[in-house]
Amino acid sequence: MINKPIILASTSPRRKKLLQQVGLKFTVKSSHFKEDMSINLPPEQMVKYFAREKAKNVAVHYKQGIVIGADTVISLGNQILGKPHTAAVAKKTLRQISGRTIKIITGYSVVDCWTKKEVTKAITTKVKMKKLTTHEISNYIKTKEPLDKAGAFGIQGLGALLVSKIEGDYYNVVGLPLYDLVKTLKQFGIKII
Repeated sequence: MINKPIILASTSPRRKKLLQQVGLKFTVKSSHFKEDMSINLPPEQMVKYFAREKAKNVAVHYKQGIVIGADTVISLGNQILGKPHTAAVAKKTLRQISGRTIKIITGYSVVDCWTKKEVTKAITTKVKMKKLTTHEISNYIKTKEPLDKAGAFGIQGLGALLVSKIEGDYYNVVGLPLYDLVKTLKQFGIKII
């Protein structure tokens, strides 16, 4: 393994926990890149663009190291479902996704600060939501869990009970497609196992 510092360009506690889970040693540096959700790009292209810009925004501060940037969106058809922040919006979102299949799309970008080598990808996981009753939606909202989660649910919490089927990388739904990311890190000389 090449000993290069690894920098996570994200303050997401879930992403940090996932990288710690696989034993990666890294530091966290928040990116100051501002996402513009009004840009007219398909979700896959948008998350790749945001992830790349976050990584590059942090990479300019280092002479050496490998920077990981990431961005995740949830889409229902072509509609992107953001964080609801209020109970009313959470209720509307949960009604929308009830019984439907949504896509969780994470873009990630790995940038070598020294060589400027860059690999950016988007990974999609399909999640089939169970048909939710009004009572279930109301009780879930009372927990406040859906308020700060894109798509109004968190699969790593009580939201797991709202999911009937998943197609693809579970960790992608949490915030980082670990399998693909680790394969990409190998291209930069970072081997975890």
